[in-house]
Amino acid sequence: MWSRRAFLRAAGTGFALSLTGNGADALAATDAVYATAARDQNGNFIAALVSENGTLISTTALPGRGHDVTRCPITGKYVAFARRPGTFAVVFDPNSGVAQTITSPDGRHFYGHGVFTNDGKLMFATENEIDTASGKLGIYDATDSFRRIGEWDTGGIGPHDLLLGADGRLLCVANGGIETHPDFGRQKLNIPTMQPSIVWIEIESGHIIARHELPPEQHKLSTRHLAVGEGGRIYFGAQDQGDLVETMPLVGHVHPHEELGWLAVPASDLRLLKGYVGSIAFNQSGEICVTSPEGGIALVLDQNGSVLSRTSSDAICGAASDRSGFALSNGLGDWLTTGGETSTGPQRLPIQFDNHLFTADA
Repeated sequence: MWSRRAFLRAAGTGFALSLTGNGADALAATDAVYATAARDQNGNFIAALVSENGTLISTTALPGRGHDVTRCPITGKYVAFARRPGTFAVVFDPNSGVAQTITSPDGRHFYGHGVFTNDGKLMFATENEIDTASGKLGIYDATDSFRRIGEWDTGGIGPHDLLLGADGRLLCVANGGIETHPDFGRQKLNIPTMQPSIVWIEIESGHIIARHELPPEQHKLSTRHLAVGEGGRIYFGAQDQGDLVETMPLVGHVHPHEELGWLAVPASDLRLLKGYVGSIAFNQSGEICVTSPEGGIALVLDQNGSVLSRTSSDAICGAASDRSGFALSNGLGDWLTTGGETSTGPQRLPIQFDNHLFTADA
């Protein structure tokens, strides 16, 4: 995870000196730093840094509602992305306090997620080509004020989450399959014909080198969020756009050289998720955590799908690995942790968390 020592190496001592009160105390006491989009007590949209103990370290203003946050592994700069169909991304530097707003080009909007290459030179963001509903990856030069230098086709509609594969050469993109248009807000326009997929894109060429399509009987399972596992495998969570009469699988795994597979999560636990996985995370113990704000539940699974623990909390969605298990957050401002058969919290913060928590291996 993003340890305090590694965080300070990237952010610089100036960041620590700039903090006062609870923020400085939280940074001094924590072993890990998390980033999230949120809303403050005055209703303002922000990006926030939070300690592993659930204490607010610092905040950065956002021009609208954010969704997820990513971080450059070299400079330590964070980028908070607008919630679909927003058109902004905010780069903020914990060291200098300087923030820069990136605007998607005309005819494009962001889908809420992005990722850096290991060398920190490029940032990729999932985007929508509005006129055609074609999924795109926007390519941004992180060494040149995040200038947009090109785009690649994701081979599907509604690209949402994306991750860098374990070897740093491939991007994994979850094409959720849902067509939207800013003129209709967040309305889903193509449920009867949606075709979700997960693709692997080679960074050197931009070519799709592997594609996993869901079978026809599962075409209403929108592939949404991703977590890097072991051995080049990536785990994903889906959201069921059907009528929820039939219990469908919601947690699966992909590999560029393997068939898509589903975890054998018991049907009784799948029903607790209410057809909706809001976040997914993988930890150093080889466990997978999935959350559902619809069901108010977080499940910790082994790699076969057996349930190791259940944590109930209203509007729970954010999930990220920590030293003993997982850190969790909800839309009420609660911070919780779970690991093995134990859980702690909730601890109420003066912010309302949005969907995701971000932490990085140090």
